[in-house]
Amino acid sequence: MIDIASNPYKADFPLLAAKPEIAFLDSGATAQRPACVLDAQRTFYETMNANPLRGLYSLSVEATEAIERVRAQIARLIGAVDDRGRALARDVVFTRNASESLNIVAKCFAPCVLEPGDEVAITIMEHHSNLIPWQQACRAAGATLVYLYPETDGTLTDEEIAAKIGPRTKIVSAAHVSNVLGVENPIRKLADAVHAQGGYLVTDAAQSVPHMAVDVRALGVDFLAFSGHKALGPMGIGVLWGRHELLEMMPPMLTGGEMIDSVTEQDAVWAPVPEKFEAGTQDAAGIFATGAALTYLTETVGYDAVREREEALIAYAMERLATLPYVQIIGPAEASRHHGVISFNVEGIHPHDVASILDMSGVCVRAGHHCAQPLLTWLRVENLACCRASLAFYNDASDIDRFIDALGSVWSTFHGDN
Repeated sequence: MIDIASNPYKADFPLLAAKPEIAFLDSGATAQRPACVLDAQRTFYETMNANPLRGLYSLSVEATEAIERVRAQIARLIGAVDDRGRALARDVVFTRNASESLNIVAKCFAPCVLEPGDEVAITIMEHHSNLIPWQQACRAAGATLVYLYPETDGTLTDEEIAAKIGPRTKIVSAAHVSNVLGVENPIRKLADAVHAQGGYLVTDAAQSVPHMAVDVRALGVDFLAFSGHKALGPMGIGVLWGRHELLEMMPPMLTGGEMIDSVTEQDAVWAPVPEKFEAGTQDAAGIFATGAALTYLTETVGYDAVREREEALIAYAMERLATLPYVQIIGPAEASRHHGVISFNVEGIHPHDVASILDMSGVCVRAGHHCAQPLLTWLRVENLACCRASLAFYNDASDIDRFIDALGSVWSTFHGDN
């Protein structure tokens, strides 16, 4: 049984070690960074700082090789390998964040396949980054945006999938894990359903890669996006993976330096994938540090330990929240279905007030619509806002206890001690 009272990881995170008075419960927005990630970013600038791809001298070559090693590392991480287990690194595109990755698919791939009368299906649970781009793509193509609605506990039923994915469905785009409900969506079922219609499956894995092993082949996806900063890496690095033949058929979203093979006065030939999608100077230090983050996540800690510890933390938090009659959980009642995320409201108190008072006790949670306004509208959540406590393996029981005690302070602030 996991001992969540002890914490073998918190000392690895400089901010958490320097601020023991806080309980950081907002990892779904951005994770904390271990020292090895901060060290890696500094190491890049101190030992190999040069513009990658653009120089034949040793520093530039070293910077280029560093980026390519991380590209291959990410391909292996997400199961993008050939039948002999070799990383398909060329299919990994570096972007600024998951939002940019999803926008590339909607703006560059969708026009290649969408025609008037086609449908794009997404879930009502989507983050705005996986919703607004599809609104625009459908509007531009004369296609229709269709929503899959889960049960109130977040379950996407087989019946809903069969009803919404049909002969006109060209693209399905869905979050692997909801950033509000914490539920894991049945990505393989969605992939099989849309592939049966000759369509394509896009997955937002921003909330899954930090918590669980992801395998693009096992999931059957055609595109996958995630952000480095939610997986212990620096801000400003995103990943887009796509099947190579699909990336080949897409035009670039940004044009400029290093994404071309040749240029004449009136025309240009694009560089091969992935450089075609990486115009301008990349954040090489950030990419290098993202590699260090993923090494720490998968090797120093390991996904098995991440899962076991986070499951125990969520179970403890849900057990303690159940003792507070004024707290309403949004999403499934089962702790096992909350992948790092617990959204809730306190009866009669605005979420912004809850978060502000929690902050006075050193508890950091998110409050608002969480970039998921259609979901909160559909769930009829009051004020279209809720609080979200999002946990990571570096949390411990003391963080949960501080959180629960602080919720008591929230209630007493508005209702007195009785």
